[in-house]
Amino acid sequence: MKKNLLGLSYDELFNLLNEELDVKKYQVKQIYSWIYHHGARNFLDMTNISKKLQKTLEDRYEIKRLKVLNEQKSIDGTVKWLLETEDGNSVECVFIPEGKRGGALCVSSQVGCKMGCKFCCTATQGFTRNLTTPEIIAQVVHCRDYVQEWGKLLETRKFSNIVMMGQGEPLNNYDNLVKALNIMSDGEGLSISKRRITVSTCGIANKIVSLGIDTDVKLAISLHAVNDEKRSKIMPINKAFPIKKLMAEIRKYPNLSNSRRVTFEYIMIDGLNDTKQDALDLIKLLKGIPAKINLIGFNEWEGSSFKRSSPEAMKRFSDILTRAGYICPIRTPRGNDISAACGQLKNKS
Repeated sequence: MKKNLLGLSYDELFNLLNEELDVKKYQVKQIYSWIYHHGARNFLDMTNISKKLQKTLEDRYEIKRLKVLNEQKSIDGTVKWLLETEDGNSVECVFIPEGKRGGALCVSSQVGCKMGCKFCCTATQGFTRNLTTPEIIAQVVHCRDYVQEWGKLLETRKFSNIVMMGQGEPLNNYDNLVKALNIMSDGEGLSISKRRITVSTCGIANKIVSLGIDTDVKLAISLHAVNDEKRSKIMPINKAFPIKKLMAEIRKYPNLSNSRRVTFEYIMIDGLNDTKQDALDLIKLLKGIPAKINLIGFNEWEGSSFKRSSPEAMKRFSDILTRAGYICPIRTPRGNDISAACGQLKNKS
């Protein structure tokens, strides 16, 4: 069976090719650039390496994409893909175009999820396994294929941002996540700026500081409630890492500043977390943390008993936070008609 080179860091690629084929450093740099900068699908396209080496690489290795099982496109331009892994599992990722502002790819880190958040459709799927580094990188590579932005570094890209907010809890797949993030942000490879990569966690507090040290990417927290009683009802992780512990670790996140704010995701659920008092308590909770709050109306899915907060309640909530000095947009749902919006991802296959 051929070895897959997609998902290897430069050092891993050098060690493999140097040990097995005695490939020189400059040749490994060329091959690495072809894989991650030019998007090569096979070795015969690598025109600046010798025909002999091309043939040897083609015989022993591959640059393996994930198979596309399904593609859905929303009326708002959002695209959702169902991608099949080598072992027959599948995972979804979502591309959200933003016109001149570029576009964001919502990347999954696991097949399913074991965190059990009550508002999230993925939780009803259960947990199968972590995705490997190549499987995480393959989602990014697929989106680059889709927008056709290989071989050029544009100031304004169609695909400019990565959000680790797809299926699964990224920090429960820490080692594969960190390897993938460092390949994504490598200037010699996929070259996505660390300031344009965001990792969202439901609150694995003991890995938050390590994430900042190991990757220096932006941090997002799925908060969704302002006290332990409410949060524990909808997010079981809160029992292991209650809000006080979570906030203490967030305050330690490296390089926090007004230009490197933590984003707090707050899904607004009618009658649960959308009162004036909830907004005031949130202000107290976030005191001293450079923060942005994204208000997200609950995106309904079959089987859930929750309802979205009213537009009036969301506007009132946003106004209170804005007056307190926070950036607090009400997010417009994207991809709702194809079940690609926040909290809706589930592999029906």
